[in-house]
Amino acid sequence: MVKSTSMALAVLIGLSAVSAHAQDVPTLTIYTYDGFAAEWGPGPQLSAAFEPVCGCKLTWVAADSSIGTLRRVQLEGATTEADLIVGLDTAIAGEARATGLFADHGLTLDKLALPEAWTDAQFVPFDYSHFAFMYDTDRTATPPKSFEELIAMPEDFKIVVQDPRSATPGLGLVLWIKAAYGNRASEIWAGLKPRILTVTREWSESYSLFLDGEADMALSYTTSPAYHIIEDKDETIKAALFEEGHYPQIEVAGILKSSDQQELAKQFLAWFASPEGQKIIPTTNWMFPVVDLGADLNPAFAGLPQPGKTLQLSDEDILANSSAWIDEMLAAVQ
Repeated sequence: MVKSTSMALAVLIGLSAVSAHAQDVPTLTIYTYDGFAAEWGPGPQLSAAFEPVCGCKLTWVAADSSIGTLRRVQLEGATTEADLIVGLDTAIAGEARATGLFADHGLTLDKLALPEAWTDAQFVPFDYSHFAFMYDTDRTATPPKSFEELIAMPEDFKIVVQDPRSATPGLGLVLWIKAAYGNRASEIWAGLKPRILTVTREWSESYSLFLDGEADMALSYTTSPAYHIIEDKDETIKAALFEEGHYPQIEVAGILKSSDQQELAKQFLAWFASPEGQKIIPTTNWMFPVVDLGADLNPAFAGLPQPGKTLQLSDEDILANSSAWIDEMLAAVQ
C-alpha cells in the first residue's frame, strides 16, 4: 500500500511538472489563410523550424482568405487572441493600417530582394509574385500579349477570375487594370465581360476550372508554373506576359498591438524574413522569397519568365478608391 501510494504521488508530481512546463512555453497565435496553415502549406514547416529556435509554440488559426483574417481581427478588436497576422498583402495593407490595430515591427529590413523598395513600418514582407493569366500550351499556342489582345480573342475563348471582395487575386486584378489603364478601366472590364466564364469566390475554384479544361486561362501568378514543373513534371502551364506590365502581390505579416508577446512576435518576423525562414516559402506557398536564396532556390523558379514592367498604386490611392474600383468592375461584368 505504501508502495502504491508513493507511486501514485510520483505520477501526480510528474504530471504536474509536465503541465507546469507546458504552461511555461510561450505561444504565438497566428491568424492566416487556410492554404498557408494546411499540412502542405508553409505553416507546419515554419513551426517545425522555428519552435526549436524560440522555445515556443506556434498556433495557426486559419480563415478562408487573407481578407477574412483582417475582417476577423477587425471584429475582435483589442480582444483578439491573435499575436500576428500572416498573409495580408499590399493591396489591403493600407486598410489594415488604418484600423490602428497593428504595432510597428521595429526591424531593420535591409537585405530584401523585392520589385520595389520596402519602407513599411508595420508590415514585414515574406513572399511576392505578379498577377498573371495562366494558359496551357497544349490548348493555346499563341496567348494574348495584353488585355486588349485578350478582349479581341475568339468568342469562345474563356477566362476565369476571382471576386475582389473575397479573394486577393480578384482584388489584384482590379488594381492591375486600374494601374494599367486608369480612366479606361471600365472600358477594359466591359470588353472582358464576354470572355469571363465565371467569377469565383476563391482562387482554388477558378484554377480548378482552368486545369479541368473548362476555361482557357485563369487568373493566378507568374510563379504558378513552378508548381507544375516541380510537382507534376509538366511544363505546359505558363504565364502570359502582358505588354502593359503586371501588378505585384507582396504578402506581409504584422504584429497586433494587443499581443502580450511583442518581443517573441518580432523574433519570429525577423527569422521569417531571413534565409532560414524564407527557404521554406517557394515550394510550399509557390511564390518568390523576399531575400536572395542563391543555390537554395529551386531552379524551376529561376527560369520563370518575369514581367518587363511592374505597375504600382499607392496605399493612399488604394484605400481611398478600391471600393469604387470594385463597384466599377462588378457593374461592368455582372
